[in-house]
Amino acid sequence: MPDQTDQAMPPEDADYGTAPNGAATAEPGQPDPFVVLENLQAENTALKDRALRLMADMENMRRRTEKEVADSKLYGASSFAREMLNVVDNLRRAVASVPAEAMAETGPLRTLIEGIELTEKDFMSRLARFKVTALDPQGKKFDPNMHEALFELPDDTVPSGTVMQVVETGYAIGDRVLRPAKVGVSRGGPKAPIDAGA
Repeated sequence: MPDQTDQAMPPEDADYGTAPNGAATAEPGQPDPFVVLENLQAENTALKDRALRLMADMENMRRRTEKEVADSKLYGASSFAREMLNVVDNLRRAVASVPAEAMAETGPLRTLIEGIELTEKDFMSRLARFKVTALDPQGKKFDPNMHEALFELPDDTVPSGTVMQVVETGYAIGDRVLRPAKVGVSRGGPKAPIDAGA
């Protein structure tokens, strides 16, 4: 009768799924666990990269949207404000057309002109609430982004390119020009100094 202890003992050369160095190996027909682990790590890295890119894209979109909302609040009234500049011009022309002697007298004409002046000031204060401001280029260097030169005035006492006369007031909304100022520019003088900040 064979010894039962001999039957319970496995043969010495039995393979238990371990590599010679003691690491686990795949059973026949199963994928190598090291390859599976490497694939999972690569997939994890790719997913992490995609998530980071998506977060960056979302942050950029949020910033763009905030800027667009801020711009629409500031510049949304641009078309309307540009149309209203003609009203301001007409109010100013009405006041400028009154002779000085008529303003010196008291009476209904003076009261009417004072009313027009107050209306113009009120109108300008309301435009200012929407960041609309008048450009004041008189005596400054001509800037083609903000001014439109209509003519040149010979003057050798000031640097060439200095705004000598404002024919029509220009306006800006925020940092954008609504309407360039129409100006007369000097010529014949010394060259204008170059701004260090330009």
